[in-house]
Amino acid sequence: MERVPRVLVTEAAKQVIDRLREEHGDLMFHQSGGCCDGSAPMCFRKGDFRTGMSDVCLGQIHGCDFYMSRSQFEYWKHTQLTVDVTEGRGASFSLEIPLGLRFLIRSRPYTEEEQNHLVPVEEG
Repeated sequence: MERVPRVLVTEAAKQVIDRLREEHGDLMFHQSGGCCDGSAPMCFRKGDFRTGMSDVCLGQIHGCDFYMSRSQFEYWKHTQLTVDVTEGRGASFSLEIPLGLRFLIRSRPYTEEEQNHLVPVEEG
């Protein structure tokens, strides 16, 4: 079995990422831990959100690094995340908000077999 990604992205979210990348350049995501929009994936220009030793990188979605705080990851480490998009204005600083859209997370627990083949996380 090949490595199982920790984070995925829908085709609809990819289209929004492409649109944002055209306007803002390279992008990154950080999974919010509860401020403002609850627990939502936040999209920033690459480097505009400072990551550090308290963050882990779960992988990339559509060419964008995806980070989460280490403490939040402890709760979600058994769950595969999928970044999706929906209409509606979130209450955050994420780049898609002016478009009348917001990114959201869909999730599912890994199977026992998948648990043994997960992509390793990287330090922030």
